Amino acid sequence: MPNPEKTMENCILMLQHIQDDSTIPRNIRRVADETRMLLSNNAKAMGLRAAEAISKIDEISNDPNMPIHARTRIWELVSQLETIPLD
Repeated sequence: MPNPEKTMENCILMLQHIQDDSTIPRNIRRVADETRMLLSNNAKAMGLRAAEAISKIDEISNDPNMPIHARTRIWELVSQLETIPLD
């Protein structure tokens, strides 16, 4: 079973890469930054942060302005977040 802490770190790095990619529309980069901050908030349980992040990312995942490479990264990110247990 994957280490949830390591998975969370990888997800934060993936969001940072999305945020730094100038080929991705600004609204999507803004949501990536908000999601990264959400995942970094250690005041909440890790599973809760992952669930909230999935919900936030789901809002932009079908944005017609999103480039294909960004959509693939978003799907990969959601897959990673779904491995974090909710307990």
